Amino acid sequence: MPEFAEGAEVAHDMKRATRIGLLAGRRARTGAERAAAAARVQAELTSLVRRLRPARMTAYAPVGEEPGGPDLPAVLADALPAGADLLLPVLRDDLDLDWAVWEGPRAMVAAGRGIREPAGPRLGVTAVGTAELVVVPALAVDRRGIRLGRGGGSYDRALIRVPATVLTVVPLYDGELLAVLPAEPHDQPVRAVITPDDGLLPLPGVVPHTSAGRTGGR
Repeated sequence: MPEFAEGAEVAHDMKRATRIGLLAGRRARTGAERAAAAARVQAELTSLVRRLRPARMTAYAPVGEEPGGPDLPAVLADALPAGADLLLPVLRDDLDLDWAVWEGPRAMVAAGRGIREPAGPRLGVTAVGTAELVVVPALAVDRRGIRLGRGGGSYDRALIRVPATVLTVVPLYDGELLAVLPAEPHDQPVRAVITPDDGLLPLPGVVPHTSAGRTGGR
């Protein structure tokens, strides 16, 4: 087996083991703990949105134990200036992400993998590149900005379309900002995280990669 292929397989296995542990940690949190964390994350994101006043931003509808709470899109939409757009992802058959405007909870429909998506017109995969603030899910992020998602690779493909000047931020639980995560060449870094205890934490020195070679959910 070539050395580069062996290294990629090791990183993939390490990611899988790390992902299992992080998911178990999230499941172990009580409903009260998740609700308290969601309130603090929402407050920090609301403050950020009101400070930046983006004309367009992206976010997502948290599912299961994801931080931020199921009402996160409504909270962010309320914080946006009048006339601004909140875009949510729409998972395509090839696992890339299309985007559509949030038009309220009644305009959301059930999709695969437990995700809820807006039912409105699709704006195309490049719409994320027009956002002035991008909120991204992850199971963990490290100090280099490397994020660990659920293994589909969708957000690595989306993030490569985001200009380097745009803030990309991940809501996390406390303890999910780690020193180092296993990384592969296609992994796209983010530029900040938000945790309940520490609020907004920029990750200085993040350098975007230039390729996302893996097809890929969250």
